[in-house]
Amino acid sequence: QVQLVESGGGLVQPGESLRLSCAASGSIFNINAMGWYRQAPGNQRELVAASGAQTIYADSVKGRFTISRDNAKSTVTLQMNSLKPEDTAVYYCHAVIVHTYGSGPSVYWGQGTQVTVSS
Repeated sequence: QVQLVESGGGLVQPGESLRLSCAASGSIFNINAMGWYRQAPGNQRELVAASGAQTIYADSVKGRFTISRDNAKSTVTLQMNSLKPEDTAVYYCHAVIVHTYGSGPSVYWGQGTQVTVSS
């Protein structure tokens, strides 16, 4: 019913920047929250940043990453600056979406996009 399409990601050197974008489409009445998670090999998926009733960041990215939403376009963007090798992971877009008035929210995930920070 809802698709999350991610773009961005790639290979950069330490200290460089990348921008991830995610667009939601389909049966959408309201988007309660959108955000980004990441998962490195051997690690659990972790929250990077989310924008909903509040905007929250993982401590490890505070001051370097910025999340922004465009509600009219149903998009969320993650601007990542001063990237470090430990930021290397697959980044997943996440959205909490209400399909119709009065219905409960549903959670959706994007397909994931690889971010590699290496010299």
